[in-house]
Amino acid sequence: MTTMNTSSGPWEGATISSTEYDYSDFVSPCEYGPHASWFLPVLYSLFFVVGFLGNMLVLWVMLRGAQIKSMTDVSLLNLAIADLLLIFTLPFLAHYARDTWVFGSTMCTLVLSVYYVGFYAGIFFIVLMSIDRYLAIVHAVFALRIRTKALGILASMIVWMLAVAGSFPELLYLGVETFGKESVCSAYPKTKESHNEVRSAAFIKMNVLGMLIPLSIVGFCYSMVLRKLQTLQTSKKRAIRLVVVVMVVFLCCWIPYNIAVLLKALELKHILPSECELSKRIQMMLQVTEAVAYSHSCLNPFLYVFVGEKFKKHLTRLFLQMPCVHVQGMKRYTTQVSGSVDPQTESVAELSVAI
Repeated sequence: MTTMNTSSGPWEGATISSTEYDYSDFVSPCEYGPHASWFLPVLYSLFFVVGFLGNMLVLWVMLRGAQIKSMTDVSLLNLAIADLLLIFTLPFLAHYARDTWVFGSTMCTLVLSVYYVGFYAGIFFIVLMSIDRYLAIVHAVFALRIRTKALGILASMIVWMLAVAGSFPELLYLGVETFGKESVCSAYPKTKESHNEVRSAAFIKMNVLGMLIPLSIVGFCYSMVLRKLQTLQTSKKRAIRLVVVVMVVFLCCWIPYNIAVLLKALELKHILPSECELSKRIQMMLQVTEAVAYSHSCLNPFLYVFVGEKFKKHLTRLFLQMPCVHVQGMKRYTTQVSGSVDPQTESVAELSVAI
């Protein structure tokens, strides 16, 4: 059986087995091989478990232990929700990477819609978080007036609308295609004439909306934050380290995937030569880098929330309120941790993690 690249949208890591290749740019079918069918399900399952637990813990603490009273709190809450939307698609991708689509047309439409909106919302909320940090540290006095809960809610509503708008035109073409005995969950037109054109345009749009614009904004904001932190007289080494880590992780997770997406768009535009070996290399790049990009949704709670002293205090209080006998040791430990926070370090660290 020949494995063909008829995957949909950002689901480039998912391949199917088929003896047909309706949208091929080659004279003969290109055999991609079953490489993804063994490592992608494992990675997606791992990311689902870690990301689900981490982001659900964030929601639990934010909704139960903390009061939502600033733009930062609203942004963090929405970032966790956006990450969860993306993470909820991983079990379907894990199965899809090793087999055909078996969940039906309705689930295809639902899962792909959730994927696209969560994909763009997660990146856009990271941009919003960087702007929030920039205001909090570089323009601290001005930020006191505008970093309110009401403005945070308004900004979050705008981000969600932008995420939905960014998901077009893919949302117009969601559905299941059948190739012999195989079914494909697709986000592109079913006619050969427009399939590759829409697909390449979507990849270019993903590069612009998902990387170039966000990277420009995030890079500017954090460069200004680092410059400001270097002028502070308080202890700032940990704060600077956290900012650098956030930027490095963002770049490492998203730049490789966007490079692979750009190469695929160039292939579909016939700018790159239509050679089977080159196409197989690009496909493998998409599969690997897409998995790396998914890991960012698992890392966000650790980068934006878990390192904050405010979050640790709320988590400690929730643990102390639990009646379960098995957490008595944890209560003792968290009480010690809560009492050992350095107020001077906390002030800078709290700014640097925006919580």
